[in-house]
Order: sequence, then C-alpha cells, then structure tokens
Amino acid sequence: MAKLYFRYGAMNSGKSTALLQAAYNYEERGQHVLLAKPRIDTKGAGQISSRLGMTRPVDFLIDAADDARGLFAEHQARVRYTHDELTGLSRGPAEVACLLVDEAQFLTPAQIDDLFRVAVLDDVPVMAYGIRGDFLTRAFPGSRRLLEVAHTLEELKTICRCGRKALFNGRLVDGHFVFDGDQVAIDGQEVTYESLCGECYLRESGGRLSS
Repeated sequence: MAKLYFRYGAMNSGKSTALLQAAYNYEERGQHVLLAKPRIDTKGAGQISSRLGMTRPVDFLIDAADDARGLFAEHQARVRYTHDELTGLSRGPAEVACLLVDEAQFLTPAQIDDLFRVAVLDDVPVMAYGIRGDFLTRAFPGSRRLLEVAHTLEELKTICRCGRKALFNGRLVDGHFVFDGDQVAIDGQEVTYESLCGECYLRESGGRLSS
C-alpha cells in the first residue's frame, strides 16, 4: 500500500525545492509524476516556484470545491493515453509513480481525505508539502488534517534570524510585523513573511501567541 506523506516546515525551509527535487529524482529513473497545487496560491500562477529560482508548471490546480481524487484520476488517464500514443501500446500503459502537492495547507480537510484515498485505494504515493500554522500560530485546516491522517510526517528545518530553529511564520506588511488579518495572504510586494523562533516571535508580537 502506498502512503500519504506530509513534509512541513516554516517559510523558507525549502519545501518547494524539495518537491522539485523529488520530481526530478522520479523522472531521472524514467517514472511519471504529477504535480499539483491549490489555485488560491497565486504566487507563480500555474507554476511551482522555489526561492532558489527553480520553476516548473503544475499538471493541475485544485479549486476549493474540487474533488482532488477525481482531478488526479483525470490526469492519470491523460498520462496513460499519452504514453499509449507514443508507444503504440507496445509497452503497455504508463503509471503515475507519485503525486506531488505543493502548498497543501491551503487544501480543505475533505481534499486531504481525497489525497489519502489516492494513496490507499489507488496505491499511488502522495507527497504533500506545506506549512503547519499561519502568522498567528493557528493551524491551517489542510495542515491539521494532514497531521491527523498522513502515514509519515517529516519536518523540513530552517533557522531564525538569530540562528535558532524557526517554528513560526511572521507576517510583515510594508516591512512591519502585523498580528491581525485574514489567515490567507499570499506573499508579494506588500505582504511578506519571515521565519521566526519562539523567542523572536514573542518579542515581535509583544508576548502574544494568537489574536
């Protein structure tokens, strides 16, 4: 039976880079992968983009109301069809070796359950990458569900500006830390994020851990 993996870490911990490396490793061995991410993550539009400058288009975007397993099945069929066309059926249908999902914290709990079904019922490994909590230290619904049902949890580590291990994601607006606002605000020109250790987070928040 395949597994659902949740690889999580604070901002700037190399999650997208790790995902792209995993995709490369599969394909270097002649295996097929599918890449997906939630449409709400507008950074990079239809691409997965790492802070090291690597980018790659996703195979499909997931809207909030989508059946994630159904979308996977559609694109799995496309991979098989394309392979058949290229090989003239001489080698049989291609199989998807892995589904890689970036920014998984933005998925709904129901969509995380869909990913679990892909792993268990369709026997395709699913590697979901994301962050656990928002800028107010609250768990994203998708991340909470992943922590509940994923077969394997792996933390990707990064450091705070002080050199300690970073745990939290501080939100900055025009360069100043803020501690109120919507849970989702994609980083860009006005909104940015900084990974902080517990001590630095408390110092910036005035001792608060949530609103």
